[in-house]
Amino acid sequence: MNNKTPKPIKGYWSNGRFVKPEEIALEEVGPPSKTQLKAEADEKQALGEALLTLRADLMARLDLPEKLLDALKEAKRISNFEGRRRQMQFIGKLMRPLDPEPIRAAIDEQANGSADLTLILHLAEQWRDKLIADDEAMGTWMTEHPDTDTQQLRALIRQARKDAKPEKPGEAPRHGKSYREIFQLVRQALMPAAP
Repeated sequence: MNNKTPKPIKGYWSNGRFVKPEEIALEEVGPPSKTQLKAEADEKQALGEALLTLRADLMARLDLPEKLLDALKEAKRISNFEGRRRQMQFIGKLMRPLDPEPIRAAIDEQANGSADLTLILHLAEQWRDKLIADDEAMGTWMTEHPDTDTQQLRALIRQARKDAKPEKPGEAPRHGKSYREIFQLVRQALMPAAP
């Protein structure tokens, strides 16, 4: 026989129905608190500071308002601590109406590199290694990239193979200038044409 009394459910009766605390939290959607507003303002100001170090090509893609761009230029010029702090607050204020997601994405792209560029670099490394290791890879490469200078690529591959042979048995293979030049040639061919 089970003599335990059930735990009482937290909540209260209101207007003829029982209301749980979780329901109260969901229903209480009002204006944001001062704490929330301050946190948002601080985040926008931090994004503004990150914009100061953003590359020009990424900055151009964001299509920021002219007033904000001018404020950013001014902030770069200011060396006085207090003046710079106040300028950053102004930048934070100008950023409040803006959507932060594209800005975060641009900052992330600068910090981590674009996924497309990383993929191209990995592919270029794989192609370079295939071309040096296997004669048949040259034919595959030329089929996929017929505009490549065949003579130059063959000469680079020959030189890279020659450089890779260790001078003394047991030494690690050496990668010379031609090894890097094959990578550059392949990477350039894999890069998409600029729009």
